[in-house]
Amino acid sequence: MEREGGGEDDIVCLDESFFINDNYQLTKFTFGSQVLELFCLHAASTDFDLTGQLVWPGAMLLNDYLSKNAEMLQGCSVIELGSGVGVTGILCSRFCREVVLTDHNEEVLKILNKNIELHTSSENRNCTGLVAKKLEWGSSAQIKQILDEHSGGFDLVLGADIYILINTSILKFSTELFYIYIYVHYVCVNYYYAICHSARKRFIRAWNYIMLRCMEIKNYIIGLAGGMPVLSPMLIYGFQQSSIPLLFDTVAQLLHVRRGQCKFILAYVSRAKILDAMVTNEAISHGMQISEVVGTRTIVGNLEGVIYEITLQ
Repeated sequence: MEREGGGEDDIVCLDESFFINDNYQLTKFTFGSQVLELFCLHAASTDFDLTGQLVWPGAMLLNDYLSKNAEMLQGCSVIELGSGVGVTGILCSRFCREVVLTDHNEEVLKILNKNIELHTSSENRNCTGLVAKKLEWGSSAQIKQILDEHSGGFDLVLGADIYILINTSILKFSTELFYIYIYVHYVCVNYYYAICHSARKRFIRAWNYIMLRCMEIKNYIIGLAGGMPVLSPMLIYGFQQSSIPLLFDTVAQLLHVRRGQCKFILAYVSRAKILDAMVTNEAISHGMQISEVVGTRTIVGNLEGVIYEITLQ
């Protein structure tokens, strides 16, 4: 928190750290015979762009599949998109010769690197060849930088729930719940304009009131959402629809390096029919063949999940 000016009419400025939750907890995950411990959040961040701090259902689905088919990982080079805290990439490092974990968010990369350090320490030598890189989907420059360091490309591209980024469970909520959330935004915006020129004491009183009201409503909504981040349907659809083409642009560039010898394994969790269709259509429009892995369709939590293998046609 920073303070500008002096006297009664000081303006209190909240820096970005105010909205970041870094209360990570060491958590144990078991996949077959493999046991992993990683730092992650158990509840949603206050910032929708930090969903990588959580372990999502798709990661559990993918790790379960990989642990049962570990032979496909033996000696492979792997790049994971949207690695988050690294639960999938770190599992793969038990079997692969090299694993590149990627994410676009600096805060997520911090916890990702912390988990890599945890698993490459002298006490834990099962994991080798782990490295984290920043990667914005669709960024040819960042993809080129990674491929310059890994000129032979990769055997596998992995992704789990990466097209989601933000939770779509709000789409299934009642109209009443949606209007409650809109009300939160309305209150915040109106109070912002009311207090930005007020005296510091009035600012603090108003801010405390806002936080109390918003936390009450936020806790109610997050409780219904199962602890995941919640945003308005319009923002969810717009953000997800814009991210899916960039995802497949990135996958296409990675697959082209070893055409016919590299495949994209996607753990897909269905949350909205429009997104189901968009993922399939984007793969096809990028000249890819998308195939469901037989026997992998299952229920993850209360959602339907499946493993897809995606290759260049």
